[in-house]
Amino acid sequence: MISIKPSGNFSFTILDSVDSTNNYAMAKAHAGLAKHGDAFFALTQTNGKGQRGKQWQTGQGENIAISIVIDPEPLQQQQQFYLSASIALTCFDFFNKYAGDETKIKWPNDLYWRDRKAGGVLIETVFRGKDWKWAVVGIGININQVKFSNELKNPVSLKQITGKSFDAAELAKELHLLVMKRVTKLTQEPFDILIDLIEEYNQCLYKLNEKVRLRHNNEIIDVVINNVNATGQLLATDTLQKQFNFGEVEFLIGE
Repeated sequence: MISIKPSGNFSFTILDSVDSTNNYAMAKAHAGLAKHGDAFFALTQTNGKGQRGKQWQTGQGENIAISIVIDPEPLQQQQQFYLSASIALTCFDFFNKYAGDETKIKWPNDLYWRDRKAGGVLIETVFRGKDWKWAVVGIGININQVKFSNELKNPVSLKQITGKSFDAAELAKELHLLVMKRVTKLTQEPFDILIDLIEEYNQCLYKLNEKVRLRHNNEIIDVVINNVNATGQLLATDTLQKQFNFGEVEFLIGE
């Protein structure tokens, strides 16, 4: 079953069940059947994509599983982190509204409440030569789920935090409009807001100025998180300041 409803000036498609909203949105974009700002929300997602090949599944109406097609022009390939930071900040603003001030962004774009993961972002891109043609922004946020797989180390949902149940589809529509507001600002005035964007991102950064334990090249290191730079590298200090690209380190939370 597919239901298409307006969400602001953009279409919002509700899918009863899909393997991955990112796969669905990407196929639509490649076929020329999706335009900038179109959103695809699944009541059930059976094989959703997470970072590093992980899965993000959601049961009937329990969570937000949404993918949004974005035309990132005039951003360039080397500016991909600005889009990532914008989406992470949107998720932060959205979740913080309902869950409270203990919400943070765990580098690069996971949504955390205290030391528990509430959501994540996966952005898949399409380039033709040097031109950045499309981005499909996939967002998964735990809303009503209270039972999780034992394979997940530290999940949390909005219902567990607040004790309330929510209409996941209505929250997804709200999130969709917040994403498009941020993206419109980013793409219409990119050179005016990039510095402020990174500063805002770092103000919300999980474990900022705190000591954390990371796994790097099969070695455990203790560092203090300094910030994230404009290219998306994590800066941290032990005796010297180090720079890490995404995928190079793993946070060891509670270890």
